[in-house]
Amino acid sequence: MTTNAEAMQDLLDQLESSLADLRLDDAEKHSLAHTLRQAQPPEDGFRQLRNHAFALARNRLAAQQDPMDVLRWLEAVVRALDVARAPAQAIRSSAHFSPGEACLNTIVHHLRSARRTVDLCVFTVSDDRIAQEVLAAHARGVALRFITDNDKETDSGSDVTRLRAAGVPTVVDRTDAHMHHKFAIFDGQWLLNGSYNWTRSACTHNEENLVATNDATLVRQFQGAFDQLWGQLGD
Repeated sequence: MTTNAEAMQDLLDQLESSLADLRLDDAEKHSLAHTLRQAQPPEDGFRQLRNHAFALARNRLAAQQDPMDVLRWLEAVVRALDVARAPAQAIRSSAHFSPGEACLNTIVHHLRSARRTVDLCVFTVSDDRIAQEVLAAHARGVALRFITDNDKETDSGSDVTRLRAAGVPTVVDRTDAHMHHKFAIFDGQWLLNGSYNWTRSACTHNEENLVATNDATLVRQFQGAFDQLWGQLGD
């Protein structure tokens, strides 16, 4: 069992490690967010982390590092801390159904609203409208991770290769079984889950469903499932 002191030291170490290249990359963002979720430091802990980040930045500036690189790193750290310390919100949930564009519009809305992280765990992606929003989130610096299945990877119209070629970190289930999930987590705060396949046929023809919720318990459980799959399939 990790103690509060150990968790805080881990967070401080992560800050120093991420500063080595003056860039908080996708893996470092996810690691920092995961540790913050697990540690849930008190307000004094957040102040200590923020002060440490500013002290590290001052030291780098004194060493005549590029001030814009230092500022971008500091902004990314502060943004991650602010998101993690946001007060608990009332649970909000909604259900959406297809045929029709209700499910599609919900996915697009959350992709456009994401500011920090997006974890996608879907059997396939072949709706170009969704793929375009994933690429747009990637382009504005959102840390993305994408888990999918090999059964539809090379199908005509599949966007899996396109997303991977654009630099979206992707792992594919190549086992005899299928990675048949259809869920996504946004900024560690919102979960989309349901039968809805991220395809045009799901939107125009199929009877499908999609639930959106910010229930922290469900988000945490799905995040744990995603992290386990990411490690398992990525090895």
